[in-house]
Amino acid sequence: MKPLLEIKNLKTRFYTQDGVVKAVNDVSYSMNSGEILGVVGESGCGKSVHALSMMQLIPDPPGKITQGEVWLDGQDLLTLSEEEMQKVRGRDIAMIFQDPMTSLNPVFTVGFQIIEAIQLHTDMTKDEATHRAGELLDLVGIPGAAERLNDYPHQFSGGMRQRAMIAMGLSCEPKLLIADEPTTALDVTIQAQIIDLVNKLQAELGMAIMWITHDLGVVAEIAHTINVMYAGSIIETGKIRNIYKKTRHPYTIGLLGSLPRLDDAPGTELVSIPGLPPDLLALPEGCPFAARCEYRVEQCVVENPPLVEIDGPGHSVACWRWEEIAGIESK
Repeated sequence: MKPLLEIKNLKTRFYTQDGVVKAVNDVSYSMNSGEILGVVGESGCGKSVHALSMMQLIPDPPGKITQGEVWLDGQDLLTLSEEEMQKVRGRDIAMIFQDPMTSLNPVFTVGFQIIEAIQLHTDMTKDEATHRAGELLDLVGIPGAAERLNDYPHQFSGGMRQRAMIAMGLSCEPKLLIADEPTTALDVTIQAQIIDLVNKLQAELGMAIMWITHDLGVVAEIAHTINVMYAGSIIETGKIRNIYKKTRHPYTIGLLGSLPRLDDAPGTELVSIPGLPPDLLALPEGCPFAARCEYRVEQCVVENPPLVEIDGPGHSVACWRWEEIAGIESK
């Protein structure tokens, strides 16, 4: 089966007064139709920038995509003009952002903004688009959906605004929906509702979803596969079971160790990863995680490991010592 999305050697740079920020570094992976991919990592690791690069939404200047291909359903998005991309965004690939208050225009009603998105990409009449907008708000669980079309964003709660953003993202039934930390600003109970909603909609509509987050707990509930990013690169990727049960990269081990578990003994301390991520203005020659890694050897400092397949198909890691780490972790 041919992948829905295929990213090849994507690089994004920001040219600043202080130097060149290497935000995305040679990222390659693919997604299938109907797949839910979790993209995880600390703030500043390139999760959101790589997604914005895919959609050609990097501000230029100072940003620039310097290399790579982004194939969506047989079309390289990076070769398209801005006019062509405007037709693709919303119709074939849609994005939900972290804070709906910065994405929804406060001076227009929620209904107007959803209807506008529908009419931009379809040949529906105003009445048909209005009816469809009401159906979408109902689909994402907003009570009295048809009446709420005339409300402004400030009249919606945080959770309702995020649901409205999801409705807008779904308005043209895209092949790929990118959700960029959509539950971060919400309380835990609303987070759970949004995750349940996305799972339900994905099952009903069959679209592919990329869920960008720093929260491995959320990813465990929703994703089929995971990309772990660090310093602009993918350092471990695989099926969710492999990543959680057969973790091979020291950074991923640290991320999982920082999560509280229900089966931990009372008094068990959470693990913290020492140090700070590297400066993207001056990335080291070797592995970007080496300075924080307890397993590092001389080779780690001088040579950056490639992402190689391990443990059978579908699980890859960028670490020189993954086999030794596997032996240590299995004890």
